[in-house]
Amino acid sequence: MTIAIEIRGVRKAYGDFVAVDDLSLVVPRGSVFGLLGPNGAGKTTTLRMLMDILAPDAGEVHIDGRPRGREDLARIGYLPEERGLYPKMTVTDQLVFLGELHGMTRRDAVERTGPWLERVDLADRAKRRVEELSKGMQQKVQLVGTVLHDPDILVLDEPFSGLDPINQGFFKELLAEYRRQGRTIVLSTHILEHAEKLCERICLVARGRVVLEGELAELKRRLGGNTYRLRAPGALEGLAEVPGVAEALVGDGSARLVLADDARPAEVLRRLAERFEVEEFRSDEPDLETLFVQAVGHG
Repeated sequence: MTIAIEIRGVRKAYGDFVAVDDLSLVVPRGSVFGLLGPNGAGKTTTLRMLMDILAPDAGEVHIDGRPRGREDLARIGYLPEERGLYPKMTVTDQLVFLGELHGMTRRDAVERTGPWLERVDLADRAKRRVEELSKGMQQKVQLVGTVLHDPDILVLDEPFSGLDPINQGFFKELLAEYRRQGRTIVLSTHILEHAEKLCERICLVARGRVVLEGELAELKRRLGGNTYRLRAPGALEGLAEVPGVAEALVGDGSARLVLADDARPAEVLRRLAERFEVEEFRSDEPDLETLFVQAVGHG
């Protein structure tokens, strides 16, 4: 695994309040990484330390295996939770200004702005002031400003906040495109449905501390237990007596089975098929919301 971002033991306190407490995480290159947690968990503070907007009281931030430098920040597209555009600027001037802040020449910024405005259906508003646009249109401008300089890494803090379904769809398409290109995306959100669909690796944060981190698929397998869903017609009696089945919770035409630690699912299925007309036998992994509740509750 090649590491794009590593945060080592960062801490940030405001007086007696500790916002982030000895937090460490690793973001593999080319992955979509979800920084998750309830409101007030420390997600935004962590991202601000990653972007050098806030200085950590302790700990380090590394990019590509070395301490983060100013040149690294130019390779990152950052979408902050608090959206900020200059209302009196025209759309084009606003985007060119943001491009120049990321080290682009004015000429390059102008050349890239046109195609992007075409892509987000704002070409006819290029000379309009930002304050004349709807909130949804302003969100599009903010998004274009985040990616205009063609960053290697995207750091997105609550990117879906305030977006209507159409703009959410466009944003997801853009993330999928960047993912196919092998770019690294760090996505902070408290909307678990989005994280479950988009993220390969997650870090759950509560009260400023990491309570769960790892590849989402592996976490589901490990924390979900050896649990399977069985569907078969007729009465599902005697399931707990089948070798390899530790527990059985029977419902209407289906059952949730917890297998013994040393049980082999294929062997259990064979024995089930000897007694029942098995229509379905599949892993019953927990969803991200279940993992979240379990981890935060135990954290």
